[in-house]
Amino acid sequence: MAGGGLLGAALLAGAALCFTGGCSSLGYYAQAVGGHLEVMRLARPVADVFIASDTPEPLRQRLLLSQRMRDFAASELELPDNRSYRRFADLKRDWVVWNVVAAPALSLTLKTWCVPVAGCVVYRGYFAREGAEALAAELRAQGWEVMVYGVPAYSTLGWSNWLGGDPLLNTFIGWPEGQLAGLMFHELAHQVVYAQDDTTFNESFATTVEHIGARRWLAGQATPAAREAFEAQDRRRGEFRAFTLRWRGELERLYAGTLDDAAKRERKVALMMAMRAEYEAVKASRWGGWAGYDGWFAQANNASFGVLAAYHELVPGFERLFERSGGDFKRFYAEVKRLAALPKDERRAALADTP
Repeated sequence: MAGGGLLGAALLAGAALCFTGGCSSLGYYAQAVGGHLEVMRLARPVADVFIASDTPEPLRQRLLLSQRMRDFAASELELPDNRSYRRFADLKRDWVVWNVVAAPALSLTLKTWCVPVAGCVVYRGYFAREGAEALAAELRAQGWEVMVYGVPAYSTLGWSNWLGGDPLLNTFIGWPEGQLAGLMFHELAHQVVYAQDDTTFNESFATTVEHIGARRWLAGQATPAAREAFEAQDRRRGEFRAFTLRWRGELERLYAGTLDDAAKRERKVALMMAMRAEYEAVKASRWGGWAGYDGWFAQANNASFGVLAAYHELVPGFERLFERSGGDFKRFYAEVKRLAALPKDERRAALADTP
């Protein structure tokens, strides 16, 4: 997954509550707003970081590259030309936030949290891992299956441009060229379209822009080595998605079946064991003993399967819509905005029917 996506919507909703005096009884929003403001405080203009005598040369070169990507996003992908990604912040940690997602023991439907302004989202984000783990423990005690994962970036949907915009972060600035471009394009896409109460629509749209934009960047702006590295990683990610989609289907059929709950739980354990065994076999035979997904499979549960669906479920429909728009980003965004204005069921049906 590219990033924390729409966490910024929840942060801004929390900010609105705090500014109207509602923070005192809302600890979650207090940490969200405080964490976001700290990120903003640490952010410095890219030009200032670039000329600073203590800036390492590798970082200086990555900042130059990021600004070329930022210009490309506006001129070639029709993404917003604003203050986002014109500043840089070193957070001195590996992730900017930690997300918590949860699903029932016999369902792949993710728990939702609803907030003012932003509507309902399927994750809860924390700027300190301790807060995320505390919520995860509470949810597990209630019987939920939970996943906690680090997030390298999030979008405030353009609402923080008056504070300087979403900044570049140390959590992703060193990523391989194709992945860095894709992440920036993904987060900027969230500033173009936002459908309330529909995480899967929003994330799948941004993932589509990420994939198409990264390929266009690599085709015209990158070295053959960068293109080759991206293709290798993208191929492996595609294989991972196909693998997990197949096993997700097995779980969906089990949960929708006629077995009683006790039998479903027993069968579920067997399926998860078989999935992990197949992963190890495929990793050894096709990926040279390393695939980069060991951590995911070690903790795989209904929540982790649910997150994958949120980012990729509707991508094929968006890709077909992009092709129908003649590969024109302005036309594509206009169509997506039209869909976002429809009721949720209607926009799903429209995407599914896109030829």
